[in-house]
Amino acid sequence: MHCGLCLPSCPTYALTGLEKSSPRGRIRMMKAVSDGEMAFTDGFVNEMNFCLDCQACETACPAGVQFGILVESSRDQISKHRVEPWITRVLKRFLLAKLFANRKRITFVAKLLWFYQVSGLDRCVKKSGLLRLLSEHVHEIQFLVPRVARISSSRLIMNLHRSTAKTEYRIGFLTGCIMDVAFADVNLDTVELLTHHGCEVVTPKAQKCCGSLLAHNGDFDTAKDFARENVRAFSGLDLDAIVMNSAGCGAFMRQYGVLLKEDPEYAAPAEEVAEKVRDISEFLFETGFQANGNSRNPYRSKRVTYHDACHLVHSQRIGEQPRKLIKSVPELEYVELPESTWCCGSAGIYNITHFDEASLLLDRKISNVRKINPDVIVTGNPGCMLQIGYGLRKAGMKTEIVHLATFLRRVCCA
Repeated sequence: MHCGLCLPSCPTYALTGLEKSSPRGRIRMMKAVSDGEMAFTDGFVNEMNFCLDCQACETACPAGVQFGILVESSRDQISKHRVEPWITRVLKRFLLAKLFANRKRITFVAKLLWFYQVSGLDRCVKKSGLLRLLSEHVHEIQFLVPRVARISSSRLIMNLHRSTAKTEYRIGFLTGCIMDVAFADVNLDTVELLTHHGCEVVTPKAQKCCGSLLAHNGDFDTAKDFARENVRAFSGLDLDAIVMNSAGCGAFMRQYGVLLKEDPEYAAPAEEVAEKVRDISEFLFETGFQANGNSRNPYRSKRVTYHDACHLVHSQRIGEQPRKLIKSVPELEYVELPESTWCCGSAGIYNITHFDEASLLLDRKISNVRKINPDVIVTGNPGCMLQIGYGLRKAGMKTEIVHLATFLRRVCCA
């Protein structure tokens, strides 16, 4: 807590230069509150929410301090003490707990958004600048909203997909909440890639949102309820692994054992589920995936780079596996992205709640992209795809950003 080696790795400290906005400063504030030396002041609440929870400090920390758990626990206490503004509490309770608790609600909202987008209303509102009447921030935030799929991936992906070749592995797959409706194509690419690799893919219909957004924003109780339902859904299926294609979801499901360790009924099965969680890049690399099989490789002669999602590289320590998979693709040029592990500013809903600060982090990311001018950026997290894609469009760059699963599916599957 005293050495300060984490300070240069902290994006918010880089933005402000203030000790209170560093991991070390925040830990001191947490301790002061815990010891009763400091109340739940506005300053404390603001600093806990100002943190991106990117966990870059954990990678830098020689003592192995698990800062992510500390800041999320502090947010949980803030929520329980009801010291946030009432509008914040209402929005979190409705948007996170109520909406994500029910797949039918998510699907209903997604259908409304899909109609808004395909009807042309979305385009008209953006061109008119109508939302500027509310604020410039609201106007800009609408450009971060993903294009919603007409049909969710959970409706298209069968409960069981079998490999067309010899079955080598039995895999569980989480379709997720946002991934299910806004990145249905990535989910479908993931399943196709896994079956191409000799996997039997099981997608339990009883699964729910993983709970990560709830926990990151101070609602541990509901996150635990979601975790219990997913533990029930994925237990007893005789799986070799549970493969994830969202860095934040994978990082959180890997914490299920810790999250439910005090629950006598779920502690053991939660630990078993957590131990089986693998990111798509991790699983493919560990099982000897070969990036070949499609003569129509769309990335031939392309200049390709990789952006590290925070909850992949810092939370799960996965960085080399996706790079090696990309480099294994023949006839492309791989170039390393400067500061590839520096947060892009997405961080769940951070780019909505802290738009100005997230924009500064995004500017830094786009500046580094300009230095190497790639044709394609590959990453492993939907939030990063939205944030960096928004930055590329604003900068007038034609660089494509694509999920690793989509990238490899296009290379390997006809």
